[in-house]
Amino acid sequence: MLAILCATPEETTALCLVLDADAQPEPHGPTKVWRGRFAGEEIVLAQAGIGKVNAAAAATLLLSAFGARGLIFAGVAGGLNPAFPVGSVLLGERLAVHDYGIVTAGRFTPTAYGIIPVGAPELAAAEPVAAEVRAVLVRLAERVAPRLPAPPHLGAIVTADYFLNCAETRDELHARLGADAIDMESGAVAVVARAWGAPLYVIRTLSDLAGGDSHLTYDQMVAAAARNSALCVQSLLELLRR
Repeated sequence: MLAILCATPEETTALCLVLDADAQPEPHGPTKVWRGRFAGEEIVLAQAGIGKVNAAAAATLLLSAFGARGLIFAGVAGGLNPAFPVGSVLLGERLAVHDYGIVTAGRFTPTAYGIIPVGAPELAAAEPVAAEVRAVLVRLAERVAPRLPAPPHLGAIVTADYFLNCAETRDELHARLGADAIDMESGAVAVVARAWGAPLYVIRTLSDLAGGDSHLTYDQMVAAAARNSALCVQSLLELLRR
């Protein structure tokens, strides 16, 4: 069984439209879980809530209590790459948590997640997903391209527990880590999925260009971006059934 995660009610609503989900969710602590079916197969959808802790808790719940064999995280993200316009779909071929590390001499140095940061090398790039996952994402991009307003891209997504509304930080993350988008969940779910040996497919639609005008564009774009992500989830489920 595959399990789908999202963070916000807007994303959940868009996903429920493509799944034959129960009318009411099951509450599991901070996580709401809908049981449903897709093309006759059982599936679950979880609204995790925003942030790394909520996302990791939801992922662990789906893998342990629901027996999910793979995870899909879908929703919206802030853009870091100026070449990708708002509304573009970004498929995560590289993922990382970038707010974990060490502070010395008044400077924060990010490192790979979960290791002792003292003496660890500075995080220089997000970690590539498994080759099998990337191959599926390539096929997904080809499949959905004709149905989206802008071409989808494979790219790097970095995760942190803050909403980025700073053009200077946006440009620095793009330059230093080669990151194309930032969110608050995907990297944490990747850590959990890796520990369980489960594949993770991350689908993010860029709701804004994370910078000085983020607060102006997010509310306007989030509903349409969530619909784009839901369309991609439906196509991904069709691919994974074959």
